[in-house]
Amino acid sequence: MSLDSLTGIVAFTRSASLGSYTAAARVLGVSPSAVSKSVQRLEQRLGLRLFTRTTRSLSLTPEGRDLHERALRLLREAEEIEQAAVAARSEPAGLLKVAAPLPIGVHLLAPALPRFQRRYPKLLVDLRLSDRMVDLIEEGIDVAIRVGNLADSRLISRQLAPHRVCAFASPAYLERRGMPKHPDDLIHHDCVNFRYQSSGQALRWPFRIGERVVEITPEPWMILDASDGVAATLAAGGGVGISPTYLAASHVERGALVPILREFAVERSVMTALWPESRRGSPNVKAFLAFLDGIFPSPAPWDTLIFG
Repeated sequence: MSLDSLTGIVAFTRSASLGSYTAAARVLGVSPSAVSKSVQRLEQRLGLRLFTRTTRSLSLTPEGRDLHERALRLLREAEEIEQAAVAARSEPAGLLKVAAPLPIGVHLLAPALPRFQRRYPKLLVDLRLSDRMVDLIEEGIDVAIRVGNLADSRLISRQLAPHRVCAFASPAYLERRGMPKHPDDLIHHDCVNFRYQSSGQALRWPFRIGERVVEITPEPWMILDASDGVAATLAAGGGVGISPTYLAASHVERGALVPILREFAVERSVMTALWPESRRGSPNVKAFLAFLDGIFPSPAPWDTLIFG
């Protein structure tokens, strides 16, 4: 089998798994046109049509489905060979692919990674930040950080820290409009809300009232699809909003935001690290997981700052 054939099989398999040439190109680190041309050359060599193409998506032909199943087994075996070779060495080196939500990556991982690089100078960290739910197996991700307990029989997981949220406002806004004492008071305040990019749904604000967790959706004057945008708007005096505590902590520390309604705040879920079973023995993954212990200490310093 030629190198070009192998390239075509990899491009075809990733495109089939992810549903588009663009998504496959992002994972493979090449252009969408390069992926498309590789797949077309593979089809020409095989004399088969592997995809039914539309302007928006790719769907497998019957022949494509059969080849996809076989190619997945081939790539997984190749990956196991690579991981066995990686595990045979003791020193972390080479490529480490990490996926995380954008705000966690920006506020917690990226500031700490220079220390990780100094400790392991032979490692190249490929940090992928987005709200997209990546498939670790299909996309060759070594470690992912997600919010929530997410069960997947193919993955090993470890909880890192609570994912707590709280309401915040700027001192200037509170001086102008007053301090809300109860979630019911929010009806009288300017609210800034967050919208999930993945679903388009607005965030429901959770509050613990008595023995129950109540979720409300305020009438906002502004809605954003980036958590940092919400925090920046609040710090500029834009009103009241909900933010993860780790994200708001730097604003609180410099006096730009004040936590409010703290007695009603909830632990929404947990931040979790996940990695494939095939990476269990990888020195790269072991080193990164150990490093995460320092990034996510218990108790979390951002929660201590906000809740005392």
